[in-house]
Amino acid sequence: MIKTISDLEVYRLSYQLAMKIFHLSRSFPIEEKYSLIDQIVRSSRSVVANIAEGWGRRVYEHDFKKFLIYASGSIEETKAWILFSKDCGYIDDQTLNQIIHDPNTIGAKIHKLHDTWKSR
Repeated sequence: MIKTISDLEVYRLSYQLAMKIFHLSRSFPIEEKYSLIDQIVRSSRSVVANIAEGWGRRVYEHDFKKFLIYASGSIEETKAWILFSKDCGYIDDQTLNQIIHDPNTIGAKIHKLHDTWKSR
């Protein structure tokens, strides 16, 4: 049974990904502080924040689902920034393979929650 936002697996996974990205981005060059680092950290946190805001409005099914759509957009943006990080040489193939699975899983879970959520 889902009683709190922490009971939502997609919320927990999104938070974990945002923290992974935060720590990973600390190894990026300082000249990326106000561009790539800022963008990738913000987009990954946006996933979490949109799920949380939607959860706060969950009694209104349409509102909750709208915020899940926003979260879906943010997870896709995060994937794009991860790929930029790889192509700019800031992460290697092994790190990419370890981290790129997470946004794909989260995106699928967001879509499933969106499709199956019914307000009570």
